[in-house]
Amino acid sequence: MTTDQVEDFFRGHPLGRAAFDRVSDLLADFADSTVTVSRSQVAFRRRRAFAWLWLPGRWLARPDADVVLSVSLGRQDPSPRFKEVVHPARAHWMHHLELTDLADLDDEVAGWLREAAERAG
Repeated sequence: MTTDQVEDFFRGHPLGRAAFDRVSDLLADFADSTVTVSRSQVAFRRRRAFAWLWLPGRWLARPDADVVLSVSLGRQDPSPRFKEVVHPARAHWMHHLELTDLADLDDEVAGWLREAAERAG
């Protein structure tokens, strides 16, 4: 991953870029984590991907948020903050959190990210 790839992905989406920087800061303790940028998302990885930032406006006509953080946990978290929680595989629950403000990336989200990163280790 290069800085240019991240810049290109979030071009025109300042909240998305700020969210990327904040998530990166929250994951600073996981020095072995890496970032991959694809056409559809930015993934945070250790042995496997555990968190993704994506821009729903690229795929939906009328998105409710500019950016979404998706986090893979080994359990279903009951927080009402999640827009959607899906169970795509026996050991994985995907939690989708719409971000409308950088303040959405608070201590609770930091805990989910740490939990996901530890699981992906």
